[in-house]
Amino acid sequence: MTTTTLTALDPIETASRDELTALQLKRLQWSLQHAYDNVPHYKAAFDAIGAHPGDVTSLSDLARFPFTTKEVLRQNYPYGMFAVPMDDIVRIHASSGTTGRPTVVGYTAGDIDIWAQMVARSIRAAGGSKHDIIHVGYGYGLFTGGLGAHYGAEKLGAAVIPMSGGQTEKQVQLIQDFKPTIIMCTPSYMLHLADEFRRQGIDPRSCSLKTGIFGAEPWTGAMRAEIEATFGINAVDIYGLSEVMGPGVASECIETKDGPHIWEDHFYPEIIDPVTGNVLPDGELGELVFTTLTKVGMPVVRYRTRDLTRLLPGTARTMRRMDKIVGRSDDMMIIRGVNVFPSQIEELILKDARLAPHYMLYLDRDGHMDSLSVVTEARPDACDATVRSQCAKSLQQAIKTYIGISTKVDVQITGSVSRSEGKAQRIVDRRRKD
Repeated sequence: MTTTTLTALDPIETASRDELTALQLKRLQWSLQHAYDNVPHYKAAFDAIGAHPGDVTSLSDLARFPFTTKEVLRQNYPYGMFAVPMDDIVRIHASSGTTGRPTVVGYTAGDIDIWAQMVARSIRAAGGSKHDIIHVGYGYGLFTGGLGAHYGAEKLGAAVIPMSGGQTEKQVQLIQDFKPTIIMCTPSYMLHLADEFRRQGIDPRSCSLKTGIFGAEPWTGAMRAEIEATFGINAVDIYGLSEVMGPGVASECIETKDGPHIWEDHFYPEIIDPVTGNVLPDGELGELVFTTLTKVGMPVVRYRTRDLTRLLPGTARTMRRMDKIVGRSDDMMIIRGVNVFPSQIEELILKDARLAPHYMLYLDRDGHMDSLSVVTEARPDACDATVRSQCAKSLQQAIKTYIGISTKVDVQITGSVSRSEGKAQRIVDRRRKD
């Protein structure tokens, strides 16, 4: 296994918990006041329950404030959650949406700089430095992965190969020709790249890569072991979400590889009971919640990530770690780094008058890549095989256009999809669990 010498850390990464707590409280008080003064939703939400930023004297007081959910962001589409005039916004990112209402995130120039610093810190935690060549295989565009990784790598002073996603054969060619030392992509895509290396008759261990920084989807310890054995590299986990900032909210350290350390000087974490909303002590399993401490363009207060995990003591850094995500408190699926909700699929089905509102979603693992199959049914007057084939192609294209993923679609005859007398179970996960 390759060992990389780390460069100097930011002092706050190894500061005492008392120093970190003092900084967090000062920044939390500012962020809550900033949100209250400049975002109408937060002013109304705080006033409705009598929570005022001026009353916050400890970090535990944050529990008195309301949660922010993805639905709140959608209700304020597109710019209602911004805390500065549009003249001060220099970047807009957004999640996928099927009705023109994705979640939209705005950044000031200062926000972009802090984001780049956090990704640079994450790459450095993975052993990277300005001497590295970094191959970015995350998608560029409205998705935060590609540009987040790109700006962070440049902030570190490394050379960047902005490959983006797809074109797997070309990815292998560029890795062979440009000889990057670090790759940033989803873990499942890394194993897909391994298949392409082998298809071309190349041993993946012979390539120049020394480290992989993987995120945008959950992955297991078994997948880490397979990636490391296949390529002879260190595989490190990075965590983030666009609503809070993007990649770089937390990252593993190469010294320990024992869960991502949360960069608590910018993102304050809580673990809550997903049913009651009560804050749970460190070490207990619950839903991860984040409050931004320094974000100016779009501060976020107590954002419910829906990710289920635990907060653990710091090891390689003073800041706390998050355990492996064990699941979600909602029904969101992550397919090759793209967030997909059953409701999005349902909405597209309902747009086609030939289709009945009954469907099932099947998650499989095609080689090393997750795949999604949609099984729905035609209405009685559209059961002809030719018509069903047309409906399948139309739905497949709509999912690709509006959600951004490729799927298999099977439109069956009326009555084929099982009904539920209680709460409908739409998702069947047939992937092998490690």
